This record gives sequence, C-alpha cells and structure tokens, in this order.
Amino acid sequence: MAEPHQFLSIGECMIELSGGGAPDAWRMGFAGDTLNTLWYAKAGLDPKQGPVAYLTALGTDDFSDRILAFLRDNAISVDLIRRVPDRRPGLYMIEQKHGDRHFTYWRERSAARRLADDPVHLDTAIGSAKLVYFSGISLAILSPRKRTDLIERLAAARANGQIVAYDPNIRPVLWESGEAMRETIMRGAGAASIVLPSFDDEAGAFGDATPADTVERYRAIGADIVAVKNAGAPVLLDDRTSRSEIQTRSDVQVLDATGAGDSFNGAFLAAYIRTASASEAARAGCDMAARVIAVRGALMMDL
Repeated sequence: MAEPHQFLSIGECMIELSGGGAPDAWRMGFAGDTLNTLWYAKAGLDPKQGPVAYLTALGTDDFSDRILAFLRDNAISVDLIRRVPDRRPGLYMIEQKHGDRHFTYWRERSAARRLADDPVHLDTAIGSAKLVYFSGISLAILSPRKRTDLIERLAAARANGQIVAYDPNIRPVLWESGEAMRETIMRGAGAASIVLPSFDDEAGAFGDATPADTVERYRAIGADIVAVKNAGAPVLLDDRTSRSEIQTRSDVQVLDATGAGDSFNGAFLAAYIRTASASEAARAGCDMAARVIAVRGALMMDL
C-alpha cells in the first residue's frame, strides 16, 4: 500500500531553459504545468497532514537523476515515479519575442509519455491521494488508449470520494487533431470535481463567447466547482451554490507570465483542502498568481 498523500499531481516534468539578461544566456530549471501546480500547492499545505507526490515517468539518464534530486530536495515524494530505460525528460525553451513569451519544445520521446503504462501502479498511485490533479497536457502526451485508462481511473477515484481537479490547459500542437483534443478534454473534465480552465484557451478551442459559456459547458458535464481564469480580468467562480467574480490584483507589473495559471491552480487547491471554501480558494489563487508574474520562470523559489 502506497503512503497516503494529501496531494498527487500527474503529468510531465521537463527541463526548462529560460532566456533573459545577456544574449544567448540561458538559465536551466525544471518545470511543467502539473509540477508547477504541485509546487504552489505544497507551499500552502501543512506537511503534518501528509506528503505531496508527483506521478510521472523519467529516464535512467543524468538529467532524470537531477530531476529526482530536485524533487526530493524540495519535499516532493518521488516514490511513485517510474523509470523508463532509453527515454529522457522533455525540454522546452522560453524566449521573449515582441513583448510576449515564445515556447519551443522537444518532448516527442519524453519518458513521461509512458507514465500510464503500468495499470497496477496507476491504481495504487491514484488510490493513495486525498486530492488528485491532472491536466489536458497530462492526457495529450499519452496514447489514446492510455488516455482512456487514466480518465477511467480518475473517474473511479472521484466516485470513491476523492477530490479530482483538472485544468484543461489546451495546447493544440500536442494533439493529433482538433476533434480528438476537444473530445478528450471534455472526457477528462467529466472525471473531475473541480475544473480550472483559462478562458482564452477555451474560446479558441470551443468557441466560447464569454467565461459564463465556459462555466456552463463544464458544469453540464458534471463539475462541482468551475473557476475560469481570464488573464488580468476577474476569475469567474461557480460552486453550484453561487456564481461570483473574484478580482485579480491590478497593482503588479508583469515580468514573466510563465506559470501564472498553474500557480493559481496550486494555491486554489491548497486553500480548498484547508478551508473547503471555493471563494477563499479563488482569492488565494489570485494572490499567488500576482506574486508569480512579477518574477522570471515557472517556479518561484522564495515562497
């Protein structure tokens, strides 16, 4: 039986090279949407209530060893991480171009694409957690059959009383077709009790005209709580009992928006675990995102 975890995040940890400062000077770190969310959730959770864990797959190379050491050094359990020979971590570069971020990825043979290959391991990992978090990227990197396996297990976890949280985090370049993307994104949402979409993604993929359209679509598929992030605009929150707008901070200068949505998710979910209040959770998410956009890189080390 796996050690009980209060928070389990499922996805891909990548090597991050971020630009800035001198030309051709790059800073190496480790990040990825679901790791970012776990990072910010951990900051708001009481370690006495249980460890937090990451479920992914890594290679047997030196960079995979570095990622494991980084996670261990930052009090993230690595007990559920599978090692896959002849695979390596994915890599991405962040450049600032024309005043905005530009991402370049190398992840086609990432070890994380094999994270759902062992069904017994997957069942044990998911069953170990009070809250399980995943994203549309977690699904996109898997084969169609493994996507279905993961979604079915997450739906079973929700039915068993666990909290299942999901950010659709729509990245069309990762999907084999727009139809497969939309269908799988919605199936993933159907397994989740909490859905944390970004309106610009949803408008592009589903044609939503307003954040309220996004709320209605995810509520219709069964989500208990939907919080729609909308860049600097208010977050639209619906928790079945009420609908409200949570104001974001307007007094922050944006240095780098990388990881802003993930940090919102992490702080939201940690606050929800502590308080069971969606409105308090949304305010905590907005506060954390405001801190993150004022620094470079996805992970803010000083929390």
